[in-house]
Amino acid sequence: MFVEVEWEKLTAPEIRAIAARRGALAILPIGSLEQHGPHLPVITDTASASAAAISAARLVADETPVVVLPGLWLGMSEHHLPFGGTITLDFATMRAVLGCIVRSLVSGGFGRLLIVNGHGGNIDPLAVAVREMAVEYGIPIVACLPWGMAPDEIAAIMVTDLGAGHACEGEASLMLSIMPGAVRTENFASAWGNQPDGQNLPPHTTRFYSFSERRPVTGTMGDPRPATAEKGAAILAAQANAVAALIRDAAAWTPPDQVWAPGRGQRSTMGRD
Repeated sequence: MFVEVEWEKLTAPEIRAIAARRGALAILPIGSLEQHGPHLPVITDTASASAAAISAARLVADETPVVVLPGLWLGMSEHHLPFGGTITLDFATMRAVLGCIVRSLVSGGFGRLLIVNGHGGNIDPLAVAVREMAVEYGIPIVACLPWGMAPDEIAAIMVTDLGAGHACEGEASLMLSIMPGAVRTENFASAWGNQPDGQNLPPHTTRFYSFSERRPVTGTMGDPRPATAEKGAAILAAQANAVAALIRDAAAWTPPDQVWAPGRGQRSTMGRD
């Protein structure tokens, strides 16, 4: 039986009924609005996150009360501004927007939130925001990056890349599967061509690079030429299965330890008493 999981297609009473059920889960896809070379639309990261979230929700809808919010199309993308076509938040605003969403969900009765992220620039800010908001609002909040959750399966699908770069074979394939009319396949060759090696730091080091310092010609990291819709459908299926497994993993959804509670340091560290 088909169960509608997309928030914007439901009525308020229908959403209220989902939220009233035990273990109700809201899923927030988040991406970006940023350049993806001359061949992919600027909504790519948001579209891919939404597709993975909706596909995963449909896999668990018969066992879990779940609803998927519309994709949040603003993320942290200041490193892509030199190419144009990019709108970005700063961290303080992003954190505030996320806090308002969580606060609204808690008011509506939801007891869990999964954030499905489609943009690499959101990984670090989400890591900080999630751990703060879980304690602040007292509900389990988990963030995940579908592109990193099924590495072996995705690598087996790819020809030129092991995983996601930027506007690469993987992202181009996924967009050919879910939004083919927005993909400029005639620009695949020029997107890949004339890409000098950009600057990169050793692992476990951090500084700010704009994407123009890393891929200065077309803003593309990876070769989109081997992309196909069939590969995209297989990538999406692998991502959806991985996200569904996370939803089903009870260890991900234990109540957050209220570490800031008065006297918490005087109580047991073996449990949440």
